Amino acid sequence: MKKIGFLSFGHWTPSSQSQTRSASDALLQSIDLAVAAEQLGADGAYFRVHHFARQLASPFPLLAAVGVKTSRIEIGTAVIDMRYENPLYMAEDAGAADIIAGGRLQLGISRGSPEQVIDGWRYFGYAPPEGQSDIDMARHHAEVFLETLRGDGFAQPNPRPMFPNPPGLLRLEPHSEGLRERIWWGAATNATSQWAAKLGMNLQSSTLKFDESGKPFHIQQAEQIRIYREAWKAAGHQREPRVSVSRSIFALVDDRDRAYFGRGNQSSDQIGFIEENTRAIFGRSYAAEPDVLIKELAQDEAIAEADTLLLTVPNQLGVDYNAHVIEAILTHVAPALGWR
Repeated sequence: MKKIGFLSFGHWTPSSQSQTRSASDALLQSIDLAVAAEQLGADGAYFRVHHFARQLASPFPLLAAVGVKTSRIEIGTAVIDMRYENPLYMAEDAGAADIIAGGRLQLGISRGSPEQVIDGWRYFGYAPPEGQSDIDMARHHAEVFLETLRGDGFAQPNPRPMFPNPPGLLRLEPHSEGLRERIWWGAATNATSQWAAKLGMNLQSSTLKFDESGKPFHIQQAEQIRIYREAWKAAGHQREPRVSVSRSIFALVDDRDRAYFGRGNQSSDQIGFIEENTRAIFGRSYAAEPDVLIKELAQDEAIAEADTLLLTVPNQLGVDYNAHVIEAILTHVAPALGWR
């Protein structure tokens, strides 16, 4: 059994070819798709965060709105770029959104990827200390965020407060119990997956990772997951971790599917550079008739290793079509693979 959700980047463009032409469309359609996915029996609605782009950005208003409109589905991010975040303010936002959603948030955080502008986090008022990198800054923000979510008091109370205080040091409010265990780290390397395991974060592995061995993407990703689980065990955590992988998967069940995705030109891994000197491997897309798709997906070692599968959706094709994409996987593919 696997949890199956969708992952949306929330792209929008003022084009006649797009069903998502404004920021308003992207946000409101994201809510509608989460509602539809819950009705179809999917397990998660996840959203990517990109700044300075015509995509979804500030996640917590959206997560809270989805929480109000749904009752069962997990609501998450994949991922929030911690270089841009004030970890204390983020803890307040996350706590409030999680309470509104009834404890259903699953927050993916990470160092982030190359953005639309150079050092965009500097415009948000953040810069790494002397001798450190933006990677160090992102990890420090993550560590502060995680510590804050524990709910321990750390702030000295004012002896003459405006309102009465509880005894002892004060914590940020609202505090949402259990949210600390629902934080995920988006890891692009084996080493960062080990670091995430040590800190007790769940693991998100995307459709790309740094090319560390030259092996096919799904094999490298499966190795990363096994390394993560070994590090988790060595750290002595008492609970079982969760692991998600993302995939672009399209079951060709009608003429629309064949028109959009039936050309089969992304059926192999791709190699590229996401930074100047960083070779990355990008996982293939899957698009085929259900019987072929089932055979292909059965060979994907990383999907087999993970407990959660996030389906990346082409959100600009509209809510109805994306609901169809999700339903096709849940109905025609997942049962045959034992995912349901």
